[in-house]
Amino acid sequence: MMPQPISQAVLPPLRGRVERNAPLGPATWFRVGGAADVLVRPADLDDLLLLLRDMPADMPLTVLGAASNLIIRDGGIAGVVLRLARGFGDVVVDADGIIAGAAALDVTVAETAAAAGLGGLEFLVGIPGSIGGAVAMNAGAYGVEIKDILDWAEIATPEGLLRMEAAALHFAYRHAQLPKRGVVVRARLRAMPGDKAAIAGRLHEIRTAREATQPVRARTGGSTFKNPPGERKAWELIDAAGCRGLTRGAAQVSEKHCNFLLNLGGASAADIEALGEEVRARVLTHSGIALEWEIRRIGRARP
Repeated sequence: MMPQPISQAVLPPLRGRVERNAPLGPATWFRVGGAADVLVRPADLDDLLLLLRDMPADMPLTVLGAASNLIIRDGGIAGVVLRLARGFGDVVVDADGIIAGAAALDVTVAETAAAAGLGGLEFLVGIPGSIGGAVAMNAGAYGVEIKDILDWAEIATPEGLLRMEAAALHFAYRHAQLPKRGVVVRARLRAMPGDKAAIAGRLHEIRTAREATQPVRARTGGSTFKNPPGERKAWELIDAAGCRGLTRGAAQVSEKHCNFLLNLGGASAADIEALGEEVRARVLTHSGIALEWEIRRIGRARP
């Protein structure tokens, strides 16, 4: 007997939204990419745990956050694509920290902490994503990473809900070690009581610096390549290799910050990814350094 097509596979009875052949490109920051075989938005934590427990074991599972640091390929994504929305975005102020749902935007958490007079989380205003994604990739900016301020994260798994201390996630540069099929649903971030005006000033500094140096209003995926070990920055290597402003189709290396790729309008995911690979090749030839992608590239190429 032929296996049942993934797009027709039976999922457990969920209360949230289930959409077959769901377009994903419009939801990504690059505005490119194909459809999900199945897009699931769980109603709440119980709904998510049911999905993880009872969905077919051989069905692929992909978790999307704010879809900022991401290229979804033109052929779409096989299996279930999971997006957390309502019920996963609460932000609660503690005396010395913030408890945030996975769907809460990093900027919202930074602003909430600042309004409560809690410092140490200002760097989050410079990260265009959500808390779940920030934990999953150990996001960082301006010299601070999630690993530096995380107390614990709650992670939904097929076996149930786990609360894991920061050390158990074995953080590395832009990486956290999550359980198999684990989905971050909530996290507690440490903060320090401080002067509200000073904290607000730091937020303003970061916003101003980001606006001045990054193409934040363009169709981009954020920082494209990881900084290699040592003193050299990825953008410096890209610039030295003559890639600033380089184009492929309607994809371009930003002239403002050359560790950012842009969709000028009408680029495909293949255009953007191929441009990134050309940048990597030119940097390797020029400097001998092989840049690693920081942007996630997922899904199928167009047939």
